[in-house]
Amino acid sequence: MVQADPGAKSERNPDQTRTRILEAAFLEMYRNGFQGMRVDEVLTVTGLTKGALYYHFPNKQALGYAVVDEVLLPTIEIIWLQPIRNAGDPFQGLISVIEQMPEGKPPEMLQYGCPLNNLAQEMSPLDEGFRERLDHVFSVWSGVMRAALEDAQSRGVLRADVDCDETATFILAAVEGCIGMAKNAQNIETLKRCNRGLIQFLLSLTRTEAPVNAE
Repeated sequence: MVQADPGAKSERNPDQTRTRILEAAFLEMYRNGFQGMRVDEVLTVTGLTKGALYYHFPNKQALGYAVVDEVLLPTIEIIWLQPIRNAGDPFQGLISVIEQMPEGKPPEMLQYGCPLNNLAQEMSPLDEGFRERLDHVFSVWSGVMRAALEDAQSRGVLRADVDCDETATFILAAVEGCIGMAKNAQNIETLKRCNRGLIQFLLSLTRTEAPVNAE
């Protein structure tokens, strides 16, 4: 009797199979980096064959690219960007996201840091495809922050002399720095202190330098 190929069986639900592969690959990359990611471990976690994996991703590089496009960007969208976009006051939404970062983000963030920044540090100097994709994610993230600042400026909350594009870039760099310091310290208090300083910086850009309440 010929046994059925588990990989072939999984292709009855190709979208689910692809999602399983991406989720397993993301966790492997988050913990070990892209270069340290073992395809065999992804197969073990998913229970798939190499044939099933390579049906969706021709090689490890393509799998890594897809993790950036289909896992990292949507995750940042849900955790970081939607709360800002959906806030009645986007500037206050930005402050709230930073304020809630220690409690409101996955617990793995303290241990492993930011997966986006980790991957940028590892792969941007080595692979142009990674660099371009990661740069796009950073640009989207920074763009949402810039829009929040521009909205506050248009309502007279933010000072007119504030360059929203430069400030958004700085805030994103500061957020990543805060996470990186907390990862190194393995201490959530480091993250809280850093976040409080960043919030004070944001409030210093307002006309009143006083807390801004959402409407």
